[in-house]
Amino acid sequence: MSLPVIMDVDTGIDDAFALMFAVRHPAIDLRAVTCVGGNTGVDHVVANTRYVLDAAGAGEIPLGRGAATPLLAAPADAGRFHGGDGLGGFSRQSDRRTDRRSAVDLLRHELSSAIATGETITLVATAPLTNIALLLRAHPEVAAGIDRLVFMGGSAGAGNVTAAAEHNVFHDPEAAAITLAAARDLDIPVTMYGLDVWGQVLVDRADADRLAGNLDPGCQLAAALIRARCDLLGVDAITIGDAGTVCAVADPDGLTTHRHPVRVETGFGYSRGQTMVDRRESAIDRVRLPGYVAPTTVDVAEHVDARGYADLWLRTLLG
Repeated sequence: MSLPVIMDVDTGIDDAFALMFAVRHPAIDLRAVTCVGGNTGVDHVVANTRYVLDAAGAGEIPLGRGAATPLLAAPADAGRFHGGDGLGGFSRQSDRRTDRRSAVDLLRHELSSAIATGETITLVATAPLTNIALLLRAHPEVAAGIDRLVFMGGSAGAGNVTAAAEHNVFHDPEAAAITLAAARDLDIPVTMYGLDVWGQVLVDRADADRLAGNLDPGCQLAAALIRARCDLLGVDAITIGDAGTVCAVADPDGLTTHRHPVRVETGFGYSRGQTMVDRRESAIDRVRLPGYVAPTTVDVAEHVDARGYADLWLRTLLG
């Protein structure tokens, strides 16, 4: 049986890898995709997502346009990593329709429909959590339709856009904090696929050649994106990045997690956007600071079967 999944994306290069995998893996039933500003502006994200779904051979999947900006602060610019269009210059026009409903309304509809039929859906977020925060605070009743939230974001160690913060969380720390608090209050299980594992699943130029040997449009696009990112960074191998979150849904045995209390730092100092993962085994010396916010217990990814996930991703795209 396939697993019902909804993806919330800010389609840059590795979100494209994640979408292609989700469309093609037989264990995943991709029910809907929602878009949010992040790697690029939300209009570019929607255009990129349409094109990637076309290239992957997706059927009629509802596609919703979501939040253009973070809840509070100005958006962070990721153009130096993903190009001005968010897709390394490879974005193309598509006739695929965008749903008339907003991303939040589309999420609410899909989750309410799942509740009505006794299903639950895995919500995979490879983007800033703005849409998810808005959904869970405005419509908490949909929590009954969520099996688990798996999000790419955060780190138990160092960040990437700052010494402390990972990009997706740094883009909208308030949304990340609200999402985790809502998940705690609504008993939604959460898996954090953060920087501790994000960069370990690698594909290289030889893998790009394998994909390019297949005339399928999705394989051709994946090959072009791998080569372009390798050229941009001056390397021979790159991470599939966000796609690892969807690999973890299809093959959870390849991911090792440990349960830890997690908070998000929303101040405007050097630690803004940090996911504070409390790895202490004893709670004896945990003090309640002024303005104390209770943490959320999260399954934090700490080890990944890197070669296994890379092979899984390649096999799935190649069919």
